[in-house]
Amino acid sequence: MSENRSGSGGLFLGGVLLGAAVGAVAGLLFAPKTGRETRQLLRKSADALPELAEDLSTSMQLQADRLSESASRNWDDTLVRLREAISAGIDAGQRQRELAQSELVPPSARDAETGETSTRDSSTV
Repeated sequence: MSENRSGSGGLFLGGVLLGAAVGAVAGLLFAPKTGRETRQLLRKSADALPELAEDLSTSMQLQADRLSESASRNWDDTLVRLREAISAGIDAGQRQRELAQSELVPPSARDAETGETSTRDSSTV
């Protein structure tokens, strides 16, 4: 969640810079100045626009890099959890299969597999 907050900071800064540029141009156009003064101010503002655009571009690039790193970390974490879940599922499946097989094999066959002999009383049969 802190990633989202820091990410919106770059967009906010870009919006502030763009708003400042638009406001400056609007202020110059509606200010009670002579045409020459207005043109000079517009020229200065226009000269500042490339720097403003570069700052905005840098801010957006940094934000994109942060998002890319965050997505990569999240992907790696997801892969680790997925591998663990698959491994746990395989282990549980093997245990269930062994349990089911042991329930299907009659006791006398189990004794034969383990080499044990049945010590049942013939009177209890």
